[in-house]
Amino acid sequence: MEHLALYRKYRPASFDDVYGQDHVTSVLRRESEEGKLSHAYLFCGPRGTGKTTCAKILAKVVNCDSPVRGDPCGKCPSCKAIESESATDVVEMDAASNTGVDYIRDIKEEVTYTPALLKKRVYIIDEVHMLSPGAFNALLKTLEEPPAHVMFILATTEQHKLPATVVSRCQRFDFRRIPINVIAARLSAIASDEHIDLDADAAQMIAKQASGGMRDAINLMELCACAGSRIDSERVRESLGIAGIDLSLKVAKAVRNSDPSGLFSAVDYVVSSSGDLSVFFGELIAFWRDMTVMRYSAEDSSYLELTDTEKQTVKEASEMFTQEELLYHSGLLESAVFEMNRLPQIKRYVAEITLLKMSEKKLESSADSLLARIADLEDQIRLLNAGVLPEQKNGFPVDSVVTSIEEEKKRSVEEPKKQEALTPSSVEEEPAPYEIGDPGEFISKVASSNTSVGAILQDATIKAINNKKLQITVGDGFSSIMLKRNEVLSLIKQSAVISGLFDVTPEVEILQEDNSDQIDAFSDFE
Repeated sequence: MEHLALYRKYRPASFDDVYGQDHVTSVLRRESEEGKLSHAYLFCGPRGTGKTTCAKILAKVVNCDSPVRGDPCGKCPSCKAIESESATDVVEMDAASNTGVDYIRDIKEEVTYTPALLKKRVYIIDEVHMLSPGAFNALLKTLEEPPAHVMFILATTEQHKLPATVVSRCQRFDFRRIPINVIAARLSAIASDEHIDLDADAAQMIAKQASGGMRDAINLMELCACAGSRIDSERVRESLGIAGIDLSLKVAKAVRNSDPSGLFSAVDYVVSSSGDLSVFFGELIAFWRDMTVMRYSAEDSSYLELTDTEKQTVKEASEMFTQEELLYHSGLLESAVFEMNRLPQIKRYVAEITLLKMSEKKLESSADSLLARIADLEDQIRLLNAGVLPEQKNGFPVDSVVTSIEEEKKRSVEEPKKQEALTPSSVEEEPAPYEIGDPGEFISKVASSNTSVGAILQDATIKAINNKKLQITVGDGFSSIMLKRNEVLSLIKQSAVISGLFDVTPEVEILQEDNSDQIDAFSDFE
């Protein structure tokens, strides 16, 4: 038996079977049910979203002997003839290969004759934007006032190329990209019918690669199923040549830390695994886009088609860069993809040089790079104005936990002595602390240099006292010890000034909710 591609085997036969286009199918179904169908339709939208499928369903509806609630019955001779593509009265024409005016003249002559077998003659013209200006002009009059037995259905992926005179003569429907979760659900249903072992994460990954097209998604799933084994995330990466979010995160960290070795290693991994650098850079563009959206709109992540785990990964990565840096990097990545497509023989060179420019802004003299460097200088100036000596940008030295614990113990012994030395008259009553409204920018600045400290601050209570003291309350002894390290305190002070939380360098006080025996819990480190 001849094999039939899955996207053809599972092509919708009724409006109910069309996924993700309810705003189109509901109107078409109602029009057909009430007998108020138009003489000309224009279906616009990305590839694989159901334009031609809906056109064929509509052709069956207008010729069906007994339609069911606006859908074709699928059992009458007319429906079967159209389904098998043997109906001569339904003409499907590809405008990409028939661009000339002669083909349209043939149609103008044919429309004068009544259909041979069906009720209506239906002309489905795919990629109609490819017609020549002369062909459009020849089509206009017929498209505006066709005979009662003729219907035109035009489909295009580039509606902006159509003359306004053509668009105005049609009832227009815009097909949308199908949501990832809808595509994934459809893939799982098809996999179940075909006895394909498809993992849920793999279905999501395939759906994302399809860019909103159901046909592309089904084709990609069938490609992954050719190996015969279970389709999981690793199988999808191997079959489609994609690297995944983990490698994108590795590149982001290497860019942040100005680590050329890490950047070269990522490029080498893609090349050695027979991956396409253009595809990989497309993933990086998507990753940087997600970081930019997260940076500008962290409160609403509905714009990101990611799983909860991926959203957390993107959020952590976005905190490593400023907004100016993200925009600068995005421009470099886009330019690199264009250059790779223009000169594919130097893809690796373009990839490596681009990533190096991203990691070191001084290597580029564009306006975006200068803007990113100015943003860095503004941060440094804020620190100098506040009386803080700027530290190095790429992080702070890390002392051992043992040393930190010993310092904490020493401080715990000396502080009570200092307090005892104070006379009651010398102790002034301190103003009550007040909670800071939105410490998000402050935490992001800290996390951009030290992600561990940033994670601690996420769960901490942050308050200010008289706009001079920053009070941070944590829930455990380990977090308290980490925050009291000298280099971390310096980082917190700098970030408080840069983020605009304080105008001058604040005093930092680290408190613990219940520190009765927390220090002793770490005494085994000695």
